[in-house]
Amino acid sequence: MEFKVSQIAQILNADIEGSADAVITTVCKIEEGIEGGLSFLANPKYTHYIYETKATAVIVNKDFTPEAPISATLIRVDNAYVAFAKLLDFYNQLKTNKKGISEHAYIAPTAQVGKDVYIAEFVSVGDHAVIGDGARLYPHVCIGDNAKVGNNSTLHSGVKLYAECVVGNDCIIHAGTVIGADGFGFASQNDTYLKVPQIGNVVIEDNVEIGANTCIDRATMGSTRIHKNVKLDNLIQVAHNVEIGESSAAAAQVGIAGSAKIGKHCVIGGQVGINGHITIGDHVMVGAQSAIANTVPNNQILLGTPAIPYREEQKLLVYRKKLPEVFQRLKEIEKRLKKEE
Repeated sequence: MEFKVSQIAQILNADIEGSADAVITTVCKIEEGIEGGLSFLANPKYTHYIYETKATAVIVNKDFTPEAPISATLIRVDNAYVAFAKLLDFYNQLKTNKKGISEHAYIAPTAQVGKDVYIAEFVSVGDHAVIGDGARLYPHVCIGDNAKVGNNSTLHSGVKLYAECVVGNDCIIHAGTVIGADGFGFASQNDTYLKVPQIGNVVIEDNVEIGANTCIDRATMGSTRIHKNVKLDNLIQVAHNVEIGESSAAAAQVGIAGSAKIGKHCVIGGQVGINGHITIGDHVMVGAQSAIANTVPNNQILLGTPAIPYREEQKLLVYRKKLPEVFQRLKEIEKRLKKEE
């Protein structure tokens, strides 16, 4: 796929400094620039590369002032990083803009399928399921009975959306993710466990992205709910009746126990464990590998196991490093005291 610099500038509403007719055939890092490549400069640490890059064009901020000659054509925008992200999204949409229903897909007669969809080979769509306009279902996706996929949402290969579960509009769900498996609900009885039926569902609101092989369990009753604009990484476990607030994000291998409530605009690092039946407030940040055992108020920055305020944990880290030295000094003091006896 080829674009002229002038076409890219039009998409980004940008100014051109150099050849508007230069042809772009690929994107590249500024330090690995090649002929026909388009790159960007957003981090000042990479500024020196712009004077030696072989990229054909570079997206820069409008206030960028060169200190030496530059061979690449400059595409000037208000925010180079945001502009490059928008351009990649535009390119990705062109690349993935598939349409049509494979003859090897199964769609139940009672299912409703919208316009301009892509339903690939070996997809299964259950009874009374609803597939919105422009939705894309890649091979081996399974949509359960009465489930719903919203407009322009993408479910990559192997995604399983269990019965009654809902995916909103403009969502992206990556390969292997399971939405709506039974919550981990068992009652102890006579030295064994009685399964508690999980009769709720999962509701994923608009503009949510979920990484590969993440599992979101259905509610015992009611809904496990992922609010709009949430971003979840790969390999995350979200248990039954959890609620994750608007525009929150969690990195890989986070585990969230049943009925925990996470507020809006939270950021949770990798491998964090969150206890069940607690509430995490809005605008909370949690460092990687922390354990959240109790309810957390708004606007906290936490770290550690159990998690405590970040600055307190930093002090404890310093103290822990000094423990061997303190222990050795204590032993020496004990020896001296014994000699004095």
